[in-house]
Amino acid sequence: MAATQADPALQALMLPFADGTLAWPGEGALFLRARDGWPLHERALPGLVCEQGFRPDADALQRSGFEVRAPDEARYPLVLVLAPRQRDEARALFAAALARLQPGGVIVASAANDAGAKSHEADLARIAGPLVSRSKHKCRVFWTRPGAGGGDVALAAQWRALDSPRPIAGGRFRSRPGVFAWDRIDAASALLAEHLPGDLHGHAADLGAGWGYLSVELLQRCPGITALDLYEAEARALELARVNLAPFAGRAALAFHWHDVTAGLSQRFDVIVSNPPFHAQGNAARPDIGRRFIAVAADALKPGGRLWLVANRHLPYESVLDASFGSTRLVAQRDGFKIVEAVKAGRTTTGAAR
Repeated sequence: MAATQADPALQALMLPFADGTLAWPGEGALFLRARDGWPLHERALPGLVCEQGFRPDADALQRSGFEVRAPDEARYPLVLVLAPRQRDEARALFAAALARLQPGGVIVASAANDAGAKSHEADLARIAGPLVSRSKHKCRVFWTRPGAGGGDVALAAQWRALDSPRPIAGGRFRSRPGVFAWDRIDAASALLAEHLPGDLHGHAADLGAGWGYLSVELLQRCPGITALDLYEAEARALELARVNLAPFAGRAALAFHWHDVTAGLSQRFDVIVSNPPFHAQGNAARPDIGRRFIAVAADALKPGGRLWLVANRHLPYESVLDASFGSTRLVAQRDGFKIVEAVKAGRTTTGAAR
């Protein structure tokens, strides 16, 4: 079934095909950072291949019947791009689009005005040459046929590496542009790590693990953790978590899951830690995501199991915590964040909330 939610950037992206300015090639097309939505269902798009590393979006595309592939080196006569907000990530994606384009092909890109559309347009022109641009739905759609004159091939080659993993936090971790808190240790996660009790033990999970900071802290602070499963929806972040957790492979059994936590978990755990997301990919506030993380954590914990959660102080999570757990307590509040421990009803656990 076609997605019906509003997606102005996707609507703008498909505008030149909807009005006949551009023709859809019979040989197919590549869609980078693809998202499903009703503009993809207005006409036949034969041969469309999608690449999407965010699991909820990848799942939605597959449910609608689109082919979702892992990145490869295949070339196409048309490459579509929904540009991400982070500029280095977007520049690397434009350079990748250029590398994946057949000679004489067309790149079409779109971004919301408040997500850097003008800068993205200028960046694509720098490496691909003159382009055509239109504004619609508070977004910009722009396209180019590289090779028609202009464009900096050497610069494009440099930009391919702009979102490569690199050391952060004094070399303690590796991260990359575009993932959450990519260039720093997130303050909320650091506050949660500071308050994790050393008596946590057994099989643990990190929901929304990102590039692995909380998982590393959990293993360092809690010697009783014998196994740890990391769940992360963004494939680019999960790849980093594998690198950052590699030194602990002999310390505990590790498992990495490219997974949408809101879809539920099939395993049961003694401990769950989480700094749940509360924004959608388009940066809209979505506290319902955090509430769903809490409900899923409650279902996945064994009786007496413990959830350690950090959230912005204003987020309305108390009702779902009270409804889902046997007991909860506010552990700390600082710098606009709150730390909560929630214990699932059942046998008592050392250090559990009273």
